[in-house]
Amino acid sequence: DFLCISLVNGFTQLRYNLGDRTVILQTLQKVHTNGNTWHLLNAGRVGNEGYLDLDGVNVTQEASPGMNALDIHSDFFVGGVSSLYLVNPMATENEPTGFTGCIREIVINNRELNLTVTDPKGGANIGDCDGTDCGYTVCKNNGICQIENSGFSCSCPREWTGTMCEQSIHCSQNMCGSHALCIPQPSSFSYTCACALGWTGRYCDNKIKFYIAKFVGNSYIKYTDPFYGKRDLQYSRLSLNFTTNHTEGLIVWMGKSEEEDNDFLAVGLANGTLKVVINLGERISVPLMHNKYFTCSDGRWHFITVVQNQTCIKVYLDEELILFEDIDPQRKYTALNYGGICYFGGFEIGREVNLVTTGLFQKEFIGKIKDVVLFQDSKKIQLMKAEGYNIHDGNSGN
Repeated sequence: DFLCISLVNGFTQLRYNLGDRTVILQTLQKVHTNGNTWHLLNAGRVGNEGYLDLDGVNVTQEASPGMNALDIHSDFFVGGVSSLYLVNPMATENEPTGFTGCIREIVINNRELNLTVTDPKGGANIGDCDGTDCGYTVCKNNGICQIENSGFSCSCPREWTGTMCEQSIHCSQNMCGSHALCIPQPSSFSYTCACALGWTGRYCDNKIKFYIAKFVGNSYIKYTDPFYGKRDLQYSRLSLNFTTNHTEGLIVWMGKSEEEDNDFLAVGLANGTLKVVINLGERISVPLMHNKYFTCSDGRWHFITVVQNQTCIKVYLDEELILFEDIDPQRKYTALNYGGICYFGGFEIGREVNLVTTGLFQKEFIGKIKDVVLFQDSKKIQLMKAEGYNIHDGNSGN
């Protein structure tokens, strides 16, 4: 499988193959090669239906029967490749050659790539295209870059300050400690401190230990499974205890949650009801709802276990089997390729739950979680040793 965008005789071309045939789309107009005209290109596919849009002129390829998932596990290359032997012979019309020109503002599945020296995994023979110290978006938050003899300066909107308009004025005099992030609160002309895992207090200067994680909203834990490479991903298992008084919230999300194609297993609450969603591939999310009881938001501890045996899903609540379903009798995808990442309570600060989960869950979890076990491991995972913010000690009062 591949997806490739290239220039062919002055035209822009999109080629992709999902496993059965190569689809070719070409723009109706040529690009300007005078070196000073920027073009806006949108290209991609929905299933096996492709689209290619150059400066607002659209070309589409209607969907047809056949494969509709792009199964690739390679690096993503821009402007060239580390070795021309990596390029599928069908991906370009002529012999593949590297791109000469300028590229900026690349957005893949709604995520912008940072075209900097440090962010990409690798690269070679790349220079600054702007030719000035201003470059592209060097001033953050709509700041205006101005060339000066000593380099550049940023003229910032009134809400922002710093050499590159990177800091909110509400955080310019903040007292958050080294284990905290300053979160501006423009409505009150103030700020709050988001404490890193293991720290608490107004300014995050009090060290804590916990075995029960208390989530207060805008909280999350990101756990990286050290045994992921040895797991049999066709037979996954997750169990934990939780308690909450809230009717909405994402309890756990097993998956990288970086792109729409990422596999995941998610557990949360919707209208006070337990909701389990699983995606083993092809963007088909299968929500499983438990409607028998509305007891999950009652402030009591509940024990949940989710077992995935290929495409068969079993869900136990308080040791009672409440859901048993085969989500795909055809067995097309049978492994939960979750990337070794587990989120608890929500996602990184600034990433809204309803957006990341595309509406499957509405809010961050507010409540407590304990006794998390992955697969058939003999030990509970140590949430204290993960990454996270705004997690409190939930041991008190239990």
